[in-house]
Amino acid sequence: EIHIKEPVEKEVNPRLLPGELLLCEASTVYKYIQEDGSNRGTYGKLVCTNFKISFLDDDSASDDNEPQFKNKIVGENDITLQCVDQIYGVYDEKKKLLTGQLRKYPEKLIIYCKDLRVFNFCLRYTKEEEVKRIVSGIVHHSQTPKLLKRLFLFSYASAAPNNTDGRNQTVMFETLEDWRDELERTKGNVKYKAVTTNEGYRVSEKLPLYFVVPICISEESILKYEGRGIPIWCWSCHNGAALLKMSSFPKEQDDSTSQMQKAFLDGIYKTISKPPYELLKMDDLSSSLPSLQDIQTAYTRFKQLFLIDNSTDFWATDVKWFSLLESTNWLEIIRRVLKKAIEVAECLEIQHTNVLLIEESATDLCCVISSLVQVMMDSYSRTKSGFQSLIQKEWVVGGHGFLDRCNHLHKSEKEEAPVFLLLLNCVWQLVQQYPPAFEFTETYLTVLSDSLYVPIFSTFFFNSQHQRDTNKSGESLKTQSGPFRFLTVWDWSVQFDPKAQAFLNNPLYAEKPKPDKSQRKTARFKHQRQLSLPLTQAKPSTKRGFFREETDHLIKNILGKRIGKFINSSDEPPNSLREFYDSWHSKPVDYHGLLLPRIDGPEIKVWAQRYLRWIPEAQLHGGGTIATAAKILDLMEEVQSLQVKMDEEHSQAVSGDVHSVPMLRNSARLSSLFPFALLQRQSVKPALPTSTWKDLEDEDDLVRRDDEFVDLSGDML
Repeated sequence: EIHIKEPVEKEVNPRLLPGELLLCEASTVYKYIQEDGSNRGTYGKLVCTNFKISFLDDDSASDDNEPQFKNKIVGENDITLQCVDQIYGVYDEKKKLLTGQLRKYPEKLIIYCKDLRVFNFCLRYTKEEEVKRIVSGIVHHSQTPKLLKRLFLFSYASAAPNNTDGRNQTVMFETLEDWRDELERTKGNVKYKAVTTNEGYRVSEKLPLYFVVPICISEESILKYEGRGIPIWCWSCHNGAALLKMSSFPKEQDDSTSQMQKAFLDGIYKTISKPPYELLKMDDLSSSLPSLQDIQTAYTRFKQLFLIDNSTDFWATDVKWFSLLESTNWLEIIRRVLKKAIEVAECLEIQHTNVLLIEESATDLCCVISSLVQVMMDSYSRTKSGFQSLIQKEWVVGGHGFLDRCNHLHKSEKEEAPVFLLLLNCVWQLVQQYPPAFEFTETYLTVLSDSLYVPIFSTFFFNSQHQRDTNKSGESLKTQSGPFRFLTVWDWSVQFDPKAQAFLNNPLYAEKPKPDKSQRKTARFKHQRQLSLPLTQAKPSTKRGFFREETDHLIKNILGKRIGKFINSSDEPPNSLREFYDSWHSKPVDYHGLLLPRIDGPEIKVWAQRYLRWIPEAQLHGGGTIATAAKILDLMEEVQSLQVKMDEEHSQAVSGDVHSVPMLRNSARLSSLFPFALLQRQSVKPALPTSTWKDLEDEDDLVRRDDEFVDLSGDML
């Protein structure tokens, strides 16, 4: 039985952006509402443009019931072509992956998105010719390889008026002055210098136009091997120790070349190990952290846990939640990356040692570790503008291959790896452990992860600064003269109005000018569902065996050759890292000082907002962090109004805008899916006489034990 709305009679046309073209469409398409596995849904029109796939029903035509947190570019029934992960067709109840040319067209279309949404469309009532056009169009435009200039980024840049908000405080690191200012801010300008050697990209197309190196490094050295083997400055600690990165030489080379490169490296190391430079410790990340292929494999398994088709699938896998989560290895990778960042922080903070991160290109795991260390050690990187400047410095200008790693052009799946997502997952761990230390919220991080797939911003759609600069010039339309003017993702007014942007800012951020001692012992937000793996008795307690199992691995993998005054990692007491970790956690937290993540066992959690936001079964009615935030905002509003009354009574001038926070009324009616999904119907565990549940009847204790952590109706307050 199918519960349906009547087909749309009035014509509904898609809202097109500048440069957006309608490519194909199909009427009388039925979109399922996959709340409970029923066939309920609505009729509408399915369209494909050069920017997105969009479903239009009669609700699309009205502005009623618009959510408080509306994205102005991508609606709730829009999927950008870059956000499409996989497309399946259903033939006689069997799912088949759709790629390339199709001989037979499906009766049902399932689109899995990179932001973990799942769309189900029934084409049974659609005209055959329209089915052929829309299915082949969607598959072709979202799954086949394309040229860079075919990205919607260029169509939009050539057609859109350039009227963005110019008051962006993010440092873009595109000028020499930006780098000099950063050196001055971190007090690194005594030992390091910004160089112009790569102007015109004469050293390397992979390096940025400007970067920072030790003062003693000559221009000839930088030019010799196209920037390889040169320590590039990332950040300086308050005590003078610096974090550096270096792209290594290819491993497979003939002996004479290898000897020359080794001699070159020895000379560089000796130069930067003499005073005034600190002792140097090298860390080859390609051997001490998981490979990009391991990261991609783990994430591919992990995301499958959240691409839920229906309620039956959700509850059938819910009982095996812990074993499924552990088998992905994703949380373990996050733990290892955070632990590596703690190691680097200990070298800089306690040992006053320079740390040189080494990687083949120095644009993947080097970006993750250097960014994490700065977030942990530099409170400026925990402000919104500071964090955005950090992403610009280490990732965008630093040369991370967003185009390849996100596979935006569908050129090669071998190059794909969620490296930037890994960083955001790690930063989220810190945000949820120390909320007052961050000016931004988890909603900000979630929106930032979604922006990876919105091709109107240039930020995440090039592999290097050189690639962006060389593709800036060109004329795609007659109206366009001169270079393209690309948007930056940091102008949030393009996607959200001021009311929605308020959700990106943390109302409880402990601002530096007003240190509040009472906030030191802040209440930790309770998690809604058991989102971390529990400690099991099968393994030794992680409280005692935290680093022990990896000590040998650590010693083997940190490059510790003695050159001059280098530190050999085997000289270091194996428990010094554990002592540093325990000592820091035994003291009160300074939200503007060093932050160390808790990484013992269950402290590493699943980023619930990003991964569970589209699953109604996982929601908490009136609960979750958003309900907590809503209550806080209500209290702030009340306090501010009382303050106004007091000021009026004392005839004092009212300072500040008292209506600067969004008014979230009826927070009990919100659910933990807010602000990304509206309040959903209460989902009930189905009493299914299926073999799955029959098998589990004997394991009722296990079900009950898992469900102790799942309160789908409780108010977290």
